[in-house]
Amino acid sequence: MSKHLITLTDPGSPASEAFRTLRTNLLFSHPDRALQTLLVTSPTQDADSSQKSITIANLAVTMAQSGRQTMLVDCDLRRGNQHKIWDVGNEEGLSTVLLQDSEMSIRDVGVENLSLLNAGPQPLNPADLLGSPKMRELIHIMMGQAEMVLFDAPPVLAVTDAALLASNLDGVLLVFSAGQTKRAHAARAKELLERVNINIVGAVLNNTPFDASIGAY
Repeated sequence: MSKHLITLTDPGSPASEAFRTLRTNLLFSHPDRALQTLLVTSPTQDADSSQKSITIANLAVTMAQSGRQTMLVDCDLRRGNQHKIWDVGNEEGLSTVLLQDSEMSIRDVGVENLSLLNAGPQPLNPADLLGSPKMRELIHIMMGQAEMVLFDAPPVLAVTDAALLASNLDGVLLVFSAGQTKRAHAARAKELLERVNINIVGAVLNNTPFDASIGAY
């Protein structure tokens, strides 16, 4: 099991509790309508990019642990990370479904209520695929199969993929890394998403020092 899946390797840790708190905040972020599809991304392609993949993987675990049928979809068709985090093959995935019109190769990752659709081989035209009618059709299919569908997307400032995909989803969660994400990049990512009317439901700040004074009691 990957050391990055803290919600599985150490469910009693402060980090795991933080992910459960994040889950609760997200579920109650839309009191008038349940949040079913969520995209998780970061501003740039650097250290915070890998952090967003780790963040969404752990969030997916906590969603599944709450009893919700959860699907994790790796939409980073350029530098997918979920197959590495979960230690599964990447010969097939989202890219092969979109290119070959094949069945979704949903993977069982050994966590009750959680399934994974990894990215698959890198295609020549990721943005075109993620913004295609076929992708919109897949989203509707996924929504019929899971109560919560989480999409791991490429960084906002690097490519247009995240914005294209987010336009078909309920909201976006931005992931920042303390000491790594530049303030200007965070502001620019927020601006670009809001410019195309994307619903930003919140942000996560990783790599912050743990304050023992507010730990478990």
